Amino acid sequence: MSEHGGEVAGMVQGDGVVGVETGIGAGVGVRAGGEVGIELGEVRRLWHLLEPLHAVLYYAPEVFAESAALGYAGSAEDRWPTYFPFRAAPLGAVGSERVSSAFYSFSPRMVAVHMDSAWDTASPADVLKARERGMDRAYRAIFGDRAASPELAEAAGLLRCAAEAANTAGRPMAAANAESAWPVAPHLQLWHAATILREHRGDGHLAALLVAGLDPVEALVSFAAIGAASVERFESRGWSVQEWSAARARLAARGLVTESGTATPAGRELRAAVERHTDELAAAPWLALTPADRSRLTELLGEFWVAVLGSGLLPSESTLGIGKV
Repeated sequence: MSEHGGEVAGMVQGDGVVGVETGIGAGVGVRAGGEVGIELGEVRRLWHLLEPLHAVLYYAPEVFAESAALGYAGSAEDRWPTYFPFRAAPLGAVGSERVSSAFYSFSPRMVAVHMDSAWDTASPADVLKARERGMDRAYRAIFGDRAASPELAEAAGLLRCAAEAANTAGRPMAAANAESAWPVAPHLQLWHAATILREHRGDGHLAALLVAGLDPVEALVSFAAIGAASVERFESRGWSVQEWSAARARLAARGLVTESGTATPAGRELRAAVERHTDELAAAPWLALTPADRSRLTELLGEFWVAVLGSGLLPSESTLGIGKV
């Protein structure tokens, strides 16, 4: 079984199963010991469980309070002044161009508004400490006594195993978060692991978009075209009406959307390929866990996923298309 930087090297089979190379030929979807790999549907389901756990960072009042204490203006009404520095902090004191590149789908103008002076307000190191304090308070508020439960600690241990197996080569957001020190408290380890794996998947998603020939605004237009979220929801990424219309025209010229912006069969096929490719690129860390471990992790995460959704913090519709892709 070959490994790359701690990550099992995944091979995608025609039946939608990711396995590993055995060292005796092409990947066959089976571990060296005969264990079956992971189906792409399971990879997608694990992401659906993890994303809300990570996303608390962008909506919790406890995080906004920590942000305000540093001097940022983020709030439930306008989260972006907190979102950009709090997500970008693991990258260090980078400018808006590098943040635009790493985040991909946001208008560079919007990124510049929030990042050009972000590190004059607080250092990345101070932001990292603040986001950990905010997540500590937020998770305790959401989970209550369960934040210190054996079940959460068990889930955190399994999730950390997968996160530490992730190969971060070519994945700047995953690498930056993986380089940060692990928190001590299990509930914060859970969040940190979820964040590494979420950003690992996100970095791979950008690679899939590039392979599909979709630039940042085309990625949003094509996703809206299949009904992943409303056009109004995607407007939160800062692109102008003119930029959106121009991207729609480019996609129409490729036969991917109609003039009204609805996806054609070719457009739906391309987006399905992007999501499938994303799952393929996100699969390998999960092979660090046995099927039984992954089943147990899914069982354990369920109650915490429900608690996050039940908190009412997260919007019912997002640009990620969870539940629709």
